[in-house]
Amino acid sequence: MSSKPEPKDIHQPNGTGPTPSPCSSDGPGREPLAGTSEFLGPDGAGVEVVVIESRANAKGVREEDALLENGSQSNESDDVSTDRGPAPPSPLKETSFSIGLQVLFPFLLAGFGTVAAGMVLDIVQHWEVFQKVTEVFILVPALLGLKGNLEMTLASRLSTAANIGQMDTPKELWRMITGNMALIQVQATVVGFLASIAAVVFGWIPDGHFSIPHAFLLCASSVATAFIASLVLGMIMIGVIIGSRKIGINPDNVATPIAASLGDLITLALLSGISWGLYLELKHWRYIYPLVCAFFVALLPVWVVLARRSPATREVLYSGWEPVIIAMAISSVGGLILDKTVSDPNFAGMAVFTPVINGVGGNLVAVQASRISTFLHMNGMPGENSEPTPRRCPSPCTTFFSPDVNSRSARVLFLLVVPGHLVFLYTISCMQGGHTTLTFIFIIFYMTAALLQVLILLYIADWMVHWMWGRGLDPDNFSIPYLTALGDLLGTGLLALSFHVLWLIGDRDTDVGD
Repeated sequence: MSSKPEPKDIHQPNGTGPTPSPCSSDGPGREPLAGTSEFLGPDGAGVEVVVIESRANAKGVREEDALLENGSQSNESDDVSTDRGPAPPSPLKETSFSIGLQVLFPFLLAGFGTVAAGMVLDIVQHWEVFQKVTEVFILVPALLGLKGNLEMTLASRLSTAANIGQMDTPKELWRMITGNMALIQVQATVVGFLASIAAVVFGWIPDGHFSIPHAFLLCASSVATAFIASLVLGMIMIGVIIGSRKIGINPDNVATPIAASLGDLITLALLSGISWGLYLELKHWRYIYPLVCAFFVALLPVWVVLARRSPATREVLYSGWEPVIIAMAISSVGGLILDKTVSDPNFAGMAVFTPVINGVGGNLVAVQASRISTFLHMNGMPGENSEPTPRRCPSPCTTFFSPDVNSRSARVLFLLVVPGHLVFLYTISCMQGGHTTLTFIFIIFYMTAALLQVLILLYIADWMVHWMWGRGLDPDNFSIPYLTALGDLLGTGLLALSFHVLWLIGDRDTDVGD
């Protein structure tokens, strides 16, 4: 006869023998879910046990009770993983020095990428296509912002998945890669098309002039650039996250800056080259523009089918459009500012400095948003009150001066602004970019704009990520597009204001580099 003992809170790995459950005490938002399972005993009899599973396991996700980066914030620091397989390495407790050390190299790499993008824009602004079809300038922030709308969101989403153990098996890894790559191709095609419409509208409103060939040129250039850039950068992101996880580096610290290190340069180079090549065919092969658009639109059903196969991307495919589209519209307003200032001699240097200040601000706030999101995911699921005292709107003191790990990382990221920009300004000066002289007053105004931009972005990130989490929205999918788009708008606006003030006080010298 088979005997069944009374159900107990035990976990029996591989059916070899009962062991006490390490999940006897759960933190807020992590109530255990009990389920029964049958195992064969030594005599072949069935033994029914109660298996304690986390809420994440109820959603088909392997449990990873990773130690939080700051033990004082963790409600589950005494939990031990109950996974059937070997647990992945847990994130280590991070000090300000370790955070800064991990962020510094990717931050500088990303910064030099934005410097290179600025130098490219400083050169191509004199090309005929940019002079005749000035709406291309409106596309620049919107398409460069794709790294925030798509690649940085992808990096944040995959970093969180890696940290909580959703990419540990080859099957999970492959499903995550194919689903996310297909998703960003869908988003890139749609956002590229909408960005071209925004560029046409913003270009038509001030001048009252509309050109159908120019509209098709903008559409073809934008869609092709968005598609190719997202494909290349998405593959790079996947490699970076897998590699950083293998060598024990927190992907949140390195993935988003590296996403931007080549993102601006690749995107701007593609936009310039594609728009120039299509412009050359304007008089002879006008029908090529709608053909290019139709080709990329025809691929949409393929990417939609692939994205729907993965549960992790199916929800984003249906509900993740609002932040991407709104962020594109915000970045396009920054592009309108760039379009109206880049050709003005009083704003000489806007072309080379705009990608730098926008890129640095977007990179830093994306790192912070990704870190806060990972911290929240380790405490529960979106919509759960994983914090002991949920806050509605944090004060600046809470954001920057509290003892928790997220405040510590905010201070580290803010302190990187001045030395980072000094290095980038020196590099631009050595390359004689910007057609301007870097005077002491100019550096003061530039640094003030950069510090104010990052200060505002870090505070908004602290509020926005927690606000979205409390309403059941995954910050990895919703927060970074808004934050990077705001970074583009703040950076371009504050930089234009600084140039205008410098012109009023007579501190602009535009003779260098002409």
